[in-house]
Amino acid sequence: MIRTISIGSHILVQGLFEGLAPNGNMVVRIGARTFEGKPVTR
Repeated sequence: MIRTISIGSHILVQGLFEGLAPNGNMVVRIGARTFEGKPVTR
């Protein structure tokens, strides 16, 4: 499932949902890289 997360104040990343981090952030994967950030709500 594709999810969008916010990294910093102006950077959004969209990728495949990998899971939730222990601190409550969401982890998404783009190719071989993973990114962690706050989930963007609708």
